[in-house]
Amino acid sequence: MRSHLAARAGGLLALGAASLVAQNNIPGNQPFPAHKIIANIYYVGADDITAYLITTRAGHIVINAGYAETVPIIDAGIRKLGFKPKDVKILLNGQAHYDHVAGMAALQTLTGGKVYSSERDAPVLESGGVKDPRWGKEQTYPPVKVDHILQDGEKINLGGVTLTTRLTPGHSLGCTTFTTTVMDHGKPLEVVFVGGTSINPGIRLFDKPTWPGIADDFQKGFDVLKGLKCDVFLGAHGNYYGMKEKYARLSGRVNPYIDPEGYKKFVQSSEAVFHAQLAKEMEPFRTPPTFPEGVKKQ
Repeated sequence: MRSHLAARAGGLLALGAASLVAQNNIPGNQPFPAHKIIANIYYVGADDITAYLITTRAGHIVINAGYAETVPIIDAGIRKLGFKPKDVKILLNGQAHYDHVAGMAALQTLTGGKVYSSERDAPVLESGGVKDPRWGKEQTYPPVKVDHILQDGEKINLGGVTLTTRLTPGHSLGCTTFTTTVMDHGKPLEVVFVGGTSINPGIRLFDKPTWPGIADDFQKGFDVLKGLKCDVFLGAHGNYYGMKEKYARLSGRVNPYIDPEGYKKFVQSSEAVFHAQLAKEMEPFRTPPTFPEGVKKQ
């Protein structure tokens, strides 16, 4: 049975962008000013659910689609910045959870762009979320055909711009982080779009795990993230990197989105939360120590 998201999405696609935005009352999905982040990277998402426009001379790339109700915000943001949605050639996503890809079918229709996905998240996208091991029975969305499967380390090249695919599983089966290099005042800066790191409510890591190997997936993801050089920290949610606060300081002499220390702290704190939950789940299964006869337990 389709969830309310999928059912509502069909009707929403038939409405104009203005009415869609007007009907949107989803927390974290309210309109937010479209703006330039740095170099050829622009923000076109909502007030927490993110979407990024990366422009090139041969067309553009959008990372993340949000909800169906996010698509009018993305559309309006692209146009406000002086670009055309039909010039978007590639659609990427960092995770196949409904709050980041429920709008992918509508965004693909709007732009005509090709949908790229990791191998493990592709079946989730094509099933409309039904194959999501955590949310498949609760939240579904219009399915979307994946045009290209991304491999770890694969380079995405368009118009002289290169993004690198890094698989960082755990938050979703095929959670993906993208990196690119931009020039800012003659200096190369490394940009990281974090796919996701948090442990969603209901996720089990050890006892009756949500999927086999989920704890190993999370650790692999954190190991990759810790190994990345990051100057400009971006991600699937604005609250990952303090987007609202940084946007408010954007008119200053120093670009607030350049935040290597913020990235390091985010990854460290996210990994600490993971280790804490894993330890908590494992605790009931630890074998109590045995003591030789006559030796008192301390």
